[in-house]
Amino acid sequence: MPLANIVNAFQTDIAQCDQLIAHAHGVDAAGNPILPAIDRRQVTVAAFLNMFIAWETFLESAFAAYMTGESTTTGRIPVRHVSPPTVDAARAMVIGTQRYFDYGNHENVRKIARMFFQNGDPFEPHISGLIGDLADLRTMRNASAHITSTTQTALESLAMGIFGAPRPGIDLYTLLTSTDPRAPGAVTVLAAYRDKLLTGAVLIAQ
Repeated sequence: MPLANIVNAFQTDIAQCDQLIAHAHGVDAAGNPILPAIDRRQVTVAAFLNMFIAWETFLESAFAAYMTGESTTTGRIPVRHVSPPTVDAARAMVIGTQRYFDYGNHENVRKIARMFFQNGDPFEPHISGLIGDLADLRTMRNASAHITSTTQTALESLAMGIFGAPRPGIDLYTLLTSTDPRAPGAVTVLAAYRDKLLTGAVLIAQ
């Protein structure tokens, strides 16, 4: 699949996540929320998880495309160290002897990029530039999947880094929908990370 199509599919998935969150926070003519608070929370967290899955899907598709000789959106053909005959063979090569490859483990993504492509191009240096943000997203992903003392501690540590002050007991919904003080334009934490993923996908495709 051409990289332009892969990026477009990712952007479409992200837009759908945004729409889910917007619908969940819709109000009636009197300005009252249409959905109860618990539904707004569940839809928002589910949309975030869908966004993370969309990023993993983008990476998987981009790896398979580049491994089978696809060019970037600007016409470059990355120098590859492998030549699988099909997309399915490329995906199997990434998985190797494991049951699956975890595209959410971004250090491993960097490793296979360097193994399969000269200098990791075109995934590097963009994955490296996002590595801290991707680690944050993984922390949030873990909190969306299961709440334990470990994931809660990690979420509170992330909130401390974002807001510069302790937020004991913070939940993922509150974190995602709070304004990110580090980002311009008074956007939410979710929107700030979303925009970084969108930019990263475009750069990897170039």
